[in-house]
Amino acid sequence: MLIQTQQKLLFNAIVKYGKWWKYSTSAVSEVKDKTPSNAESLYLPIEDLSYKARKRRKDDALCEKIKNLETVEEKLIQLNMPRYYGWKLLLLKEDKLPYNSLKYIQYITRTHIMKEPGLPATYNNVISTEQLDSIVEAVKNNIADDIAFEHCSRQRKHEVSDEDLENKLKMEDIISKAIIERINRTMLTHLSSKYSHLLNTEVDIEPRLEASWFMGTEPQEKVRKFREKRKLPDDYIDEPVNFPVQYLGQPVINLRYKHPLREIISLSECENPDLDVPTFKYSPGVMGFKLDRRHVTNIPGFWPGDEHEFGLLSYHSCVHLCRRSQNYDDVSEAKIAKAILASYSWLLTQACYQGFSTFNDITYPLTTQTIVTDGQWWSFFAYQLNTLLLHCEHIDTNPKRNICWVTEPMKLFDKIEDEKIHGLNEEVLKNLIKFYANVPEERVGVDLKPYLGKSVKVIADIEHDERRNWLEEHYKYIASNRPRHKRISEIYNWQRIYVINHKTRQLDKKREPFERGINIYRRRLDDHQPRYIPKCLRENPKLKKVGKWAKTYYP
Repeated sequence: MLIQTQQKLLFNAIVKYGKWWKYSTSAVSEVKDKTPSNAESLYLPIEDLSYKARKRRKDDALCEKIKNLETVEEKLIQLNMPRYYGWKLLLLKEDKLPYNSLKYIQYITRTHIMKEPGLPATYNNVISTEQLDSIVEAVKNNIADDIAFEHCSRQRKHEVSDEDLENKLKMEDIISKAIIERINRTMLTHLSSKYSHLLNTEVDIEPRLEASWFMGTEPQEKVRKFREKRKLPDDYIDEPVNFPVQYLGQPVINLRYKHPLREIISLSECENPDLDVPTFKYSPGVMGFKLDRRHVTNIPGFWPGDEHEFGLLSYHSCVHLCRRSQNYDDVSEAKIAKAILASYSWLLTQACYQGFSTFNDITYPLTTQTIVTDGQWWSFFAYQLNTLLLHCEHIDTNPKRNICWVTEPMKLFDKIEDEKIHGLNEEVLKNLIKFYANVPEERVGVDLKPYLGKSVKVIADIEHDERRNWLEEHYKYIASNRPRHKRISEIYNWQRIYVINHKTRQLDKKREPFERGINIYRRRLDDHQPRYIPKCLRENPKLKKVGKWAKTYYP
């Protein structure tokens, strides 16, 4: 019996190694002898197996996966894939700017503010001086009438509640927005006959502007302790982390066109080291910013697939800055910070609709024009987006900067007496006309959507009905940021004291997720049971387990 067993094992070994002879060392030596000396090596490159290198390869794989997705919506869904309940993020709101936050806003948007106030020199060639003066003469009387009408003659009792009528700041906000709408209508009426692109411009009234990106920041003490607890390498303890940022804004008016505005400077010029960007390594909590949990969204005021997908001009009201404390003396800086956030966010969302993202940088610059006003004081901004790479690997090493040109605040009129405007400033009207006369141009020879599919660029282009409807429904649900039907389980104070911190209730039954070592905040977006299909609606009702659950089409 022992001899038969040994013979059987010997026979199996001969068959095994005879079958796989080509993977033996002798086989490799035979192949090596037959290959010519100038052939490429058969061995794979040696990879760095350190934790930091493996983490970087994993992040690069995610960036490559987002880049290879065909549609805009699938890229945005993929950004939310790691978090079922949303990301814990820094929430920025247009009407809430903490004191002295300009440098921090510059840092998280990588924006350089030109030191010399004024618009770029290219605006001197947008329109001739003679045409500019003639348009000012034709427009100024109508604009003066618009301002006087909104301040003195318009009745608002049927539009606004009695409570708002008594609120002075609320009425100032309403009047300023009405003035902006009237001035925009007047400018389009007078200039459309001279500039044909204004005839095809889309005008959005108070659109929804939401932008998100990931920025690199120093790890907080809680993150350091977590890394030490996991016994990660010492050189990784202080590595920067990617922290999501979400901006929520609502411009008064957006104007957009099917072609982008011309670039002001080239991408090579924005790498000039003299274009400094301030560094701010502290936690955003020290500035007064708040954290929230929600899905990251990128919405420039319209859904993907709209033909007019490039920004031309945006108006923003700054009446809310009057609510700031009288001890604050940074109103002018707050206007600049507001304009930078609004301009960067609007261009970022437009770039996302072209297939780029916070992990896949743009290949050409985008430009927009921004106006911040309360109806009387006007500030003009020109902004050029040159880079989107702000996450931990690029926040300090990225040579590109985004550029912002700023004018000094200008007064449109001095006062209103007897329903007449006194001291109308024509310089404000000239800057306003230059913004409308800046003609967008088609980028010849530039692939505007290099990271989108050739035939399928948005969900609406998908021919498969079930997949198209599923992706559309889930993308709109994520963009709505409605709470999940099953809320996040709460850790009560008594649980934190007696169960987590002091561990005095060891005999209690472990019912909560944290008691079983489950981090519910790490749940993935696709970690759920698919929708149940009733038996009468299945393709094969007789088969019990086939077709029981609906298909999912996560990217």
